[in-house]
Amino acid sequence: MVSNPRLNSSYAIDFGTSNTAIARWNTATQKPELVELPGLSQQFSSLPPLIPSLVYVEDAAAGKVLAGQVVRDRGWDFANNSRFFRSFKRGIGTEIQGFLPTVDGKHLTFEQIGEWFLRELIAHLRQETAEDIQSLVLTVPVDSFESYRHWLMGMCQSLEVEQIKILDEPTAAALGYGFSAQELLLVLDFGGGTIDLSVVQLSAQSSQTRGYLLKWGQKMLGNSVAQQINKARVIAKAGDNLGGADIDNWLVDYFSQTQELPQSTLITRLAERLKIELSENVEAKEVYFDDETLETYELALDRDRFDTILEQQGFFTRLDELMTQVLQQARRNGVGTDDIDSVLLVGGSVQIPAVQNWIKQYFDETKIENKHQFEAIATGALQVSQAVEVQDFLYHSYGIRYWNRKTNHHDWHPIVKTGQPYPTQKPIELVLGASTPKQSKVELVIGELGMPTTATEVYFDGDRLITRAVDPDNTRVQPLNDSEGGRTIARLDPLGNPGSDRLKLQFSVDSQRYLRITVEDLLTQESLLNNYIVMKLT
Repeated sequence: MVSNPRLNSSYAIDFGTSNTAIARWNTATQKPELVELPGLSQQFSSLPPLIPSLVYVEDAAAGKVLAGQVVRDRGWDFANNSRFFRSFKRGIGTEIQGFLPTVDGKHLTFEQIGEWFLRELIAHLRQETAEDIQSLVLTVPVDSFESYRHWLMGMCQSLEVEQIKILDEPTAAALGYGFSAQELLLVLDFGGGTIDLSVVQLSAQSSQTRGYLLKWGQKMLGNSVAQQINKARVIAKAGDNLGGADIDNWLVDYFSQTQELPQSTLITRLAERLKIELSENVEAKEVYFDDETLETYELALDRDRFDTILEQQGFFTRLDELMTQVLQQARRNGVGTDDIDSVLLVGGSVQIPAVQNWIKQYFDETKIENKHQFEAIATGALQVSQAVEVQDFLYHSYGIRYWNRKTNHHDWHPIVKTGQPYPTQKPIELVLGASTPKQSKVELVIGELGMPTTATEVYFDGDRLITRAVDPDNTRVQPLNDSEGGRTIARLDPLGNPGSDRLKLQFSVDSQRYLRITVEDLLTQESLLNNYIVMKLT
């Protein structure tokens, strides 16, 4: 028998805090399907083949790890072991308080754990499917900082993949549910690490077609494969770094206070089981055996107590703030609450009855859909690599740092505001003067401004990686070019002096989300920079 050459295909990865899904485009059916990887995927007949986002480091120096279900099957998620990692996605690209262990002489980071995890998935994918990955779509929460997106792109660009795209998770979910054109959808994506709300509209323009590159044994280019363009327009979106992992931690704290149980990995796992069981039953019980003291404890919880714990943690208040934010954005774009046709629930945490009851306070039950909560993001993202064009806007604001004489500290002046469509139609202008006598150069620090209403920080509490809300008056800022050489935008000749305007700056964002700047010296009338690329915003 002659062996077949390796095939080429399109894949999408929904990298989640608790579980990860991989979808593949089936050219025979022209539909997406989830991929099952033996050893990595869960084996439950009632659930899709999700991959637990778990890592066990066998040899840190060599980068040898085990990932997914095999970690759980071997019981490493119950042991308080420095080689075991969970919920690591939420630490990627963030400044956290605490520490990560040194394993085999190597100091680990969340970025390293995340890279090992995804590389292990892709290696198994190539091995099991005998396919080369031609196109890869990756999904991200709407509230992720650019550092997370850049890490994700940088990690995957080092792989042998021809095309790599990024798509917001709620938009992918809307496509994954397969709703027809012209429908207005509110997507509630509530997973292990984040919660995102997004209002999107799917439409079709039958007058336009385009070809797409599909690599399956041989290349087919240009218009040899024509598809109708489906446009998914993002109207409003809001997100928070709040997820099912936080709820698990709240339950652990509850049992620690009421039964004096330790805050351990085992108790966290049992708390997660209670939470899941309460989605089907009004009461749940788990038994805890302490192999050191030989004592047995019973963990019991009912829905009423569970709802009370959520209320005490300000859970519903945070949900209400997000809903208010996204509905206000939608209204500013001409979409009212009654205009929304359907509400799509996505992610494991939407199974919590209290969450479903909360959403019913805003929308009629007949509009709520939750039948594709686990696979919608991965299968929807895959459609972007086929025949879907996504029209989007910038979720974060971007600004420049300046010295605020009133407060006597640095502050931020927005130049690109939240909700700005791209590419920008008109440049954003700013005029600057010299700040010191005989100034030879002008430096600008550009930062990504987070949403003050959803501000959270990630930190360690013992060995638990958790989040907490911070002062909403303090906008989170992540500098993007604050390095030697990266701040300078213009050199002044002749030297500048305070008291007069010296530079005119024009900012724009192109269709690829590149922030560009044009700089004109008002004194010499010379152009110092012309449409210069400063950085990529996604």
